Amino acid sequence: MKHQTPFILSIDQGTTSSRAILFSRTMDIVDISQKELTLHYPENGWVEQDANDIWNDTLEVCREVIKQSGANDISAIGITNQRETVVVWDKNTGNPIYNAIVWQDRRTAEYCRQLKSAGHEENIQQKTGLLIDPYFSATKIKWMLDNVDGALQKAQAGDLLCGTVDCFLIWKLTGGSVHATDATNASRTMLFNIQSHEWDKELLELFNIPMSMLPEVKDNVANFGTTDPSHLGQSIPITGAAGDQQAALIGQACFATGMVKSTYGTGCFALMNIGDQFKLSQNKLLTTIAYRFDGKTTYALEGSIFIAGAAIQWLRDQLQIINHAGETDALAQSVDDNGGVYMVPAFTGLGAPYWQPDARATITGLTRNAGRAHIARAALEAQAYQTCDLVKAMEKDSGQKLKDMRVDGGMVANDWMCQFLADMTAVNVDRPPIIETTALGAAYLAAIGAGWFGSILDITSAWSAERSFAPTMSGALRDKLYDGWQSAVKQTLAGL
Repeated sequence: MKHQTPFILSIDQGTTSSRAILFSRTMDIVDISQKELTLHYPENGWVEQDANDIWNDTLEVCREVIKQSGANDISAIGITNQRETVVVWDKNTGNPIYNAIVWQDRRTAEYCRQLKSAGHEENIQQKTGLLIDPYFSATKIKWMLDNVDGALQKAQAGDLLCGTVDCFLIWKLTGGSVHATDATNASRTMLFNIQSHEWDKELLELFNIPMSMLPEVKDNVANFGTTDPSHLGQSIPITGAAGDQQAALIGQACFATGMVKSTYGTGCFALMNIGDQFKLSQNKLLTTIAYRFDGKTTYALEGSIFIAGAAIQWLRDQLQIINHAGETDALAQSVDDNGGVYMVPAFTGLGAPYWQPDARATITGLTRNAGRAHIARAALEAQAYQTCDLVKAMEKDSGQKLKDMRVDGGMVANDWMCQFLADMTAVNVDRPPIIETTALGAAYLAAIGAGWFGSILDITSAWSAERSFAPTMSGALRDKLYDGWQSAVKQTLAGL
């Protein structure tokens, strides 16, 4: 069936899949195409993806969703992506020089320790809002330049480009004519000064990364070029881009200071809008760019949890105690409580507020009575406990008690988890009708760029909750469960 009305194509390139979602003029989902993406683990703590697979899969799902829907009038494209994952490629051939190094990768942990010992963290935090950690892109780029034969020389000669996944996709979609990223993705590289809004020369020298490799940094709504017609059969303007967590913040219409969204995808990331003033966290959260419109920057405090939905994938793929993620809801409810079993899902280290890249996952409190239901429940409960850590830090930084939190991502389809999240955080948890708010946020950005909306106020008025979960747990039980979590974390960190 051919659709004649205009559409927005949202590209959501995530850690475990690449998706293309077509939105109608009323911002309803018309069609989706998705393809799983393989993660490679060549050594302990290393996580990689084939950058050509990222590109080919993205192209495939875009073509598929256009074919499925018969959409022949696409007004604009919005792109959102797994952040911090970085690609280095030859600008003459378009070929990556190495696999994309994924945000979860820990290979540069020792180098990060050296940077901290040398006293660089305070300066880096003041410039970028970030703490020194292998999570961010800078040390990954340096590793590739130092370890791929001839890479540094080619970079110094101006023959290599680098960028986060959005940047690589924009370059490929435009036939190599545009090398650009947006302010939110740039803010995750540990190379971008989020106060002066430029690539920081001092940091580039520290990491020995040539300026010529880096993309132009644009607002979230901007002209990112048009697609080469050979790719999608038409030239489509790319008018919006944002890192996945900031795109979710936009999709959740968290435009007022103090508003919080928390996304439960491969990892979990909670962002609090803190307005237009740069402010450093005193509780090991990150300061990041929430969005930049018309050259005006809004900042956020962010708590980064590296493993959320990935823990459920582990139950399915490695332990094989479930066949699909949806089984965890019934399993969690099949036991009266967690039986003292806690999972600390530090498969790729612990993020905020611990920042321990060498931490590894543990399951504590196992007895002969513990079974797969307890382990599945522990994996779900861990998301609430980890969010508690972030909420407590946000409340300390902001000086205000959190009342509401807007949630999204695949895991929040699980009602039991949403209720437990509300109970443990003592915060109202609001779930919107479309939980794919990352893709929705990118679509909103593109739609603003295409002239469909006048401003973000139009997005605010469109937001609604499909269901709200209010806390019902007693304070005594909440404290007991959280004490158990903190004990489990201490056991995890004791061996480091």
